[in-house]
Parts: sequence; C-alpha cells; structure tokens
Amino acid sequence: MPDLGQAAARRTFTAYYAATALFLVLDLGFGLSLRVSFLDAHDGWRFVYYGLCFACFFAIIFRPQWALAVTALESLATMVMLILSFWLRILPTGDTRDVGSPAVTTSEVVNFLISGGVAWLAWSRSVSAIAGRR
Repeated sequence: MPDLGQAAARRTFTAYYAATALFLVLDLGFGLSLRVSFLDAHDGWRFVYYGLCFACFFAIIFRPQWALAVTALESLATMVMLILSFWLRILPTGDTRDVGSPAVTTSEVVNFLISGGVAWLAWSRSVSAIAGRR
C-alpha cells in the first residue's frame, strides 16, 4: 500500500512548482514578486530563477523520487538568498545605507513564509524517510 503521507507531500511539492506560473504572472502583470523577491533588482537573474523553478517542476514530474531532494534544495536556497538579501540591506552603515527603505519588505516576508513552509515540509518528510517512519 502506498504511503499516503509521501503522496500528499509529493502533491504539495508539485502544486508549489506548478504555482510558479501564477507567481510569474503576478510578478510580470502586477509587480507582485512573491516567489523570487530577493532578486527584485535583477530582472535577468529573476527570470533565470523562475526558469530554475520550472525545471524543478519538470524534474519532480518526470522523476517523482527526486521530489524531496529537489524541493528541499531549492526552497532552502531561496531562504538563504532571502536572508542574505535582508542582511546585505542592513549591513551598510553611514552614508551608504538607504535609511528610508525598510530592511524587509512584505513581499520578502511572504516569499520567506512560502519557501520556508515548503522547506519545512521537505525537511520533515526527509527526516521521516531516513528514520524509516511514515
């Protein structure tokens, strides 16, 4: 009998990457960068990262056994880049820091919550699989 927890997690990961199309439309059409907000100032790299997210989607569609690893690596990479982008904005001191801008934007918080939630799910499923629990 298949593991329903693993199947539900795989469906969640697939939906997460399928939603990349929606995030891209929100970004291009409405200026809401909720998926790759850490790259707002770098259009070229932002679209490369969207491409990476679509590649992750196809990877877990065609290789479902990779779903945990792909999702854990990509979502944790997103979180690390978000944290670094926060840090780089608050690190400068004196005349180099833009005092009027917030250290963390709403879209970055939403991006962090989305990626963090998926990273947590991937991590918890991975630990359960390693421990032999369902």
